Order: sequence, then structure tokens, then C-alpha cells
Amino acid sequence: MKFVTIKDVADAFQLEQLAGRRDLQNIKVTTAEINRPGLHLQGYREYFGNDRIQLMGLGEISFIASIPSDERERCLTSFFELGFPCIIVTRGLDLTDEMIRIADKFGHPILRTGLVTSEFTGMLISYLNSGLAPTIDVFGVFVEVYGEGILLLGESGIGKSEIALELVKRGHRLVADDMVQVKKLSATALIGSAPEITRHMIEIRGIGVLDVKNMYGVSSVKPAEKIDLVISFEQWVENKLYDRLGTETETTEILGVKVPCHTIPVSPGRNLAVIIEAAAINNRQKKMGYNAAAELTRRSEEAVKALESSVKE
Repeated sequence: MKFVTIKDVADAFQLEQLAGRRDLQNIKVTTAEINRPGLHLQGYREYFGNDRIQLMGLGEISFIASIPSDERERCLTSFFELGFPCIIVTRGLDLTDEMIRIADKFGHPILRTGLVTSEFTGMLISYLNSGLAPTIDVFGVFVEVYGEGILLLGESGIGKSEIALELVKRGHRLVADDMVQVKKLSATALIGSAPEITRHMIEIRGIGVLDVKNMYGVSSVKPAEKIDLVISFEQWVENKLYDRLGTETETTEILGVKVPCHTIPVSPGRNLAVIIEAAAINNRQKKMGYNAAAELTRRSEEAVKALESSVKE
């Protein structure tokens, strides 16, 4: 099961620790859901997710401070007994002495940020979604062309890296070469990136490894991009029927997400970089509601109807 540690969270948001155990690297978070424990502080114990980070803002902290001292001890003890990875307090709010003492007793960390609750909530959920997202490694090349993330697949040696280098020279951007780390951020969104060790690098057979960022500048690379289209290269097979109209959209499935896919035959003399540029623009047009193949079909049907009408007359 994927997880992030409370130390990861604390480091990412530069959180200040106020109380609780200090070995934050040993406390794991396995869900991107968080909880604001308003009802649970008032004694409601049903449906409490003790695997969630507890977030307290002005409402929760003000409520705790308003409780008489003797009741506050009982309320907080009952809440901390439920167990949870940690509490994060927003707005830089101060805590009561009882809360700090009880947190130290149970060992549940209390961290603090100066950000307002709504802003921090969005940032934290986004961070957890990314850190806990299902991930796989795909052998291929990933480029951004006209704003479209295009994953290039095909057998080793077919020329994917050379195509990517040509696209970089034409003003597009390299995301990953050879190994692409793919994360599923939602039911419809896949994000691709390069492993840290090969980031910005590309391997060209006969030359070796090149640092694309140093050769072509920072505008030639990108750390991550959404996967909008998959292009699979294969050696040209004589007499094989390849799609020539594109009336039906083929898809491939990655981590349960269907992504539009094209199979492009490779043969001497084909300008594959230009073909990929055209595929990227065509994919954008389809997302915006225009399909050239559908338009051709419509024109053909209208021409046939016009011809039939003229024959009848």
C-alpha cells in the first residue's frame, strides 16, 4: 500500500511541531481524505476515520478554548483516544495547555501552519492525492507537443528517442526518455514524469546520453505533463490495413484510464516528427468538438444525397 509520512507532509509545507511524538517519519498516511473533527470533539464517535489527518481551524480551536477547564480535559482525552496520524492547526492559532499535554501523553503529533484553513485544505489534499496516486513505470518516451502530452511507445530501437529529439529541436518539450513514471490522479487523469536519475536526459544510439536542458535550454524540458494521447510505433508491414480515415477513436488503457491511441507504421522517408505534430493538433481539435474524419463523412453523405436528388430530377 502506498503511503506518505507525516515528516513528508511537515517538510512539504514547513509545518511547526507543537506537541506529540517526534519520530514523524514512522507515522504513515494512506488516504488523501482529511477530517475536520467538529462533531467528534462534541462527543459524536460514529464514522470517525482514524486513518485521516485531523485539520483544526478557527472553529475547532475556539470551541476547545470555550469549554470549561474540567470538561476540556475529558473532551480532549476522549478525542485523542480515537487515534489518528496527526493534527494540523491552521492560521497560526495557539493551543490550550491541556491540548499540548494530552497530545504529549498519547503521542499524537500536533503541527501548525500559518495558512488559512480553506487554502491549506486544498493544498494538502492535492499533495496527498499526488503522493498516494497509483503509479506504474512504462517503457517509452514522453513529450509535450502543442500543449498535448504524447506518450510514444514501440519496440526498442524503433527510433522513439530520435523522434523526441527532433521534436525538441522544433520547439516542443521532453518530459521523459526510456522510462516514464505514470500516476493516476483521478478517474480520467494520468500524469507522466521522468525518474529523478534520468530527468532531462535522452539516449541516442551511436552518440550516448545527452542533457537536453543544458543543450537546448530550460524551455526544452518539462517535469511532468498529463497524458493526452498514446502513439505506438511499429515497423511497416506490407499489405496490412492501417486506419486511413480515423472515424473511430481507438483507445488504450493505462491504470484503468482509457487514453486515445494511434498506431503509426515506421518506414524509410516518413517524417514522424511532423506526423506527431499533426496528431497533437488533431487531438486538440477533437477535444474542442471538431473531428476532421466526421466532417469528411458528413460532406460525403451530403454529396451522395445531392447526386441522388439530381438523378431523380
